[in-house]
Amino acid sequence: MTQFQSPKPFDPHPNSLSRSKLRRHLRQQRRSLSFEQQQQAAENLARNLLKHPGLHRARHIGIYLANDGEIDPALYIDLGRRKGLHFYLPILHPIYPGKLVFSPYYEGVELTANRFGIPEPSFPKSRQRPAWALDAVLFPLVGFDDSGGRLGMGGGFYDRTFAFSRLRPGLSPKLIGLAHQLQKVEKLPIEPWDVPLHGVVTDQQCYRFGPRSAV
Repeated sequence: MTQFQSPKPFDPHPNSLSRSKLRRHLRQQRRSLSFEQQQQAAENLARNLLKHPGLHRARHIGIYLANDGEIDPALYIDLGRRKGLHFYLPILHPIYPGKLVFSPYYEGVELTANRFGIPEPSFPKSRQRPAWALDAVLFPLVGFDDSGGRLGMGGGFYDRTFAFSRLRPGLSPKLIGLAHQLQKVEKLPIEPWDVPLHGVVTDQQCYRFGPRSAV
């Protein structure tokens, strides 16, 4: 398999860039990857996820459809289905604004673009699974550091949806961010509302964080 050299991880000083500027920079970095680089990253990601100890017992997994240059979990989904894993896509909750609910993602499921242009199952027509009933949730990151700091798109959907994990961590699924290795930065501030991650998996490495790192 041909090897491609990934761009160097971006290393800003914590105060050198605003979160919005850093977000734009990292999104541009991942969008600049070639098709071949994205394909190789997806293969490496699938390999890292399949051997991840925190996912060995997970059977019901929240997932996403890649866009905007996000690292693509599609190959992992295909391989996981062969192993009997069940995947669920997030849906923007129509009753509780700012929160997500999850619906089964299977071959042939009908998808419709939401207000952000992201395909999702139709809420009225699909079966929903509450966030706490998932074994693990894999979601895309814009940036991350090796201390558990993370940068998302800024909507706060995952933070609101999994806020219960702060008070009842025993009910929380494994929360694992996915990213290209080039999206790693030197340091990100951890905001009071940030729901802690169990870890991050990239095309090159697996990171585990804090007291919940025994996954």
